[in-house]
Amino acid sequence: MRLAIIPARGGSKRIPHKNVRDFCGRPMLVWPIAAALGSGLFDHVIVSTDDDVIARCAIDCGAEVPFRRPSELADDFTPTRDVVNHAILEFAARVRMPEQVCCIYATAPFLRSDDLAASLAMLEQSDANFVFSATEYPFPIQRAFRRLADGSLDMFQPEHRLTRSQDLEPAYHDAAQFYWGSAQAFLDRLPMFSGASLPFLLPRRRVIDIDTPEDWAMAELMWQATHLANDTCEAAQ
Repeated sequence: MRLAIIPARGGSKRIPHKNVRDFCGRPMLVWPIAAALGSGLFDHVIVSTDDDVIARCAIDCGAEVPFRRPSELADDFTPTRDVVNHAILEFAARVRMPEQVCCIYATAPFLRSDDLAASLAMLEQSDANFVFSATEYPFPIQRAFRRLADGSLDMFQPEHRLTRSQDLEPAYHDAAQFYWGSAQAFLDRLPMFSGASLPFLLPRRRVIDIDTPEDWAMAELMWQATHLANDTCEAAQ
């Protein structure tokens, strides 16, 4: 059995109600639910929430909300792994223990069904504990610097001050869309980012971490540009 778990708490501070706020014509939560359901990969797509409005939105667009997340797992400091493991155990108590689990973030409007399918195939064809979405940094991290108290800067790797960008090793980061693994790997708290995990690479144009109103505005512009490009290509065919 494959289970999709979408954590979506109701207490967002920087963007109030962001999980059900309108994003390009639909509540934000609807986009990842639609991608998960549209993939045909899951026996159940569930939303873990403490909020009645979010629960109703999830159910209206085809997801399941078989339990409520307890308040102690719905604050600003609760790790995602705790929420996922709670959901796995609650689901197992009501139905049965799933074999494979995919944690999908509620604020992932660029999630695509074909990415879910391809990343699942990567997991099943390997010995990895996890496969997760990732993308390349847009600028060499070797040129990063910190800002000191007096306003001056200090490079993290000053030895690369004059190194050409094309000679620096590419670096990648978590794209915050999805995380595949066995239920047991989640429950055993195996590390997500280790040599036993594989990154599924996404293009930067489909990756943004939405934490602030500025992020939200940028994400909508990215979404509109992506869909305008797709519509233009289809019209030209």
